[in-house]
Formats: sequence, C-alpha cells, structure tokens
Amino acid sequence: MNSVDLAALILRVTVGGVVLAHGVNHAWGGGKLAGTAGWFASIGLRPGRVHAVLATATEITAGVLLVLGLGTPFAAAAVVSTMVVAAITAHRRNGFFIFRPGQGWEYTAVLAATAVATATLGAGRWSLDHVLGVAVNGPAGPAIAGGLGVLSAVVLLGICWRPDSGVGG
Repeated sequence: MNSVDLAALILRVTVGGVVLAHGVNHAWGGGKLAGTAGWFASIGLRPGRVHAVLATATEITAGVLLVLGLGTPFAAAAVVSTMVVAAITAHRRNGFFIFRPGQGWEYTAVLAATAVATATLGAGRWSLDHVLGVAVNGPAGPAIAGGLGVLSAVVLLGICWRPDSGVGG
C-alpha cells in the first residue's frame, strides 16, 4: 500500500463527501432549493434561484467526481470556486472563526485549500483518473484547481453579485 495513494484517497473522499453533502442539503435539507434560492438572493447573488440550482449542481457533481477521483483538478476547481464565492458573499464580514456570529470564513478557506492540495497530490492510483489514464500530475493540478477556481469565482461575482447596502459587502 502506497501512503501517497492512501492520502489522496482520504483527501478526495473527505472533501468530496463534505461538498456532496452540502449540495444535497441545498436541494433537500432545511428550506430546500426554494430556501437556498431566497438566501442566495438575500446575500446579493442574483437571480437567487439560478444560483441555488447552479451551486447545488456544482457541489453535488464536484463531490461525486472527487469521491470517484474523476477529473480531479476540475472537480477541485469547482470546490475552490464555490468556497471563494461563499467566503466573500456570506462569511468575510464575520471574521475568520466559524464560531463567530454569522460564521466566519475559516471553513471555506480550509475546504478550498484542501481542494487545491488534493489537485496538487493528484487523484492517486485508486481513482478513475488513474484507471482511465488521465491523471494530472505536477504543477498543472494546483494551477487548474486554484487558477480556474478563483477565476470562476471572480467572474461570477463580477457579473452576478449585487449585494444590497450593508449585505455581504
């Protein structure tokens, strides 16, 4: 058993499972998709319904892909993007610590960094990337995960984030 492959598997399944659960919760937990859409609109992501559907689909898809180890750097980029958007729109005004009122951005930072670390390490031998012969190694993994993730978040925020006075900004 190779410890690097084991570490890759643990990282992928952990981050993928957490993000998958988060996406499922957007759709079927608490206020369901309608509640998620209302909350997204309240923090300035407009139109709220579109962002709720896209964020939910992105988190579910990225989570499944990470667990399977398929398209790993691109799945990690999706995690980075959603966490950057969440950190900026919903958490940054609350400080760093998640236990602060309104929840700080520490959780989103850890998930984003762990996603980039996963892309840096690669999916490992126990992944569909390896089985299919499409594993990305070297600096391309973190460049895709970090670069594409942050770029996607910046574009989305630039086009769609319109916080009301005092909300999210």
